[in-house]
Amino acid sequence: MKVIFENASLQARMATLQLEQGEAVHVLHPNQIVAFQGMSELREDALMKLPGMFRKKRLFQSRVSGPGQLLMGLPEAYSLAVVPLEAEDDLLFEFRHVLFYTEGVTFTTHLQSFKNTLITQDLVKMQFHGPGKLGLLTAGPLHQMALDPQQPLYIDVSCLVAYPRQANLRPSVYGNTLASQHMNYHWEITGHGHVLMQPCKPDPKLDEHMKSDSFLRRIAREVLPFGGVFIK
Repeated sequence: MKVIFENASLQARMATLQLEQGEAVHVLHPNQIVAFQGMSELREDALMKLPGMFRKKRLFQSRVSGPGQLLMGLPEAYSLAVVPLEAEDDLLFEFRHVLFYTEGVTFTTHLQSFKNTLITQDLVKMQFHGPGKLGLLTAGPLHQMALDPQQPLYIDVSCLVAYPRQANLRPSVYGNTLASQHMNYHWEITGHGHVLMQPCKPDPKLDEHMKSDSFLRRIAREVLPFGGVFIK
């Protein structure tokens, strides 16, 4: 499968997937298919398996075969990135970020600890195996950072998209007392390889300014330790 981005970069808000005879792609968000050029019978929609319905909050997924091409588009503030997969890759992905994967790609699930599940509200991570391609839906352009075995990397839990299976993770905050009380939980990560992250995230502070809210609730969020995390 060949992927052509609108601005010739590796990530954008719109891309054309060109499929040759014998190639196919599985689209987990069919509503993002803007246009398809090919025979009608080459698209087959089916019910997602129950775990996929729960994680994606959707009922259906599409399988589109070649020859043909489909145009994928995303709403404002979202980006599409395509990650090549090899058989030996060990990255664990947040399933909610997966927009599509090519035929032949397989995946396995990895259960998180109870504590990490509570923090991320996600019970499992997905490890995809190539060869093939994985299309990712992210808030802002996908960004890659290298890990170090000794120097920890702190990443906001809402921004981490993928990390190596053998990396060491633990939920944490950092900085002085004031800093740690006013930030979202972060992953403290050490190890080898690299992580993928989305650099943008919703700003709850901005939402608070735009909405009418209780004065006492706003004070509690600012004053109490981790108030911004637990008081919604």
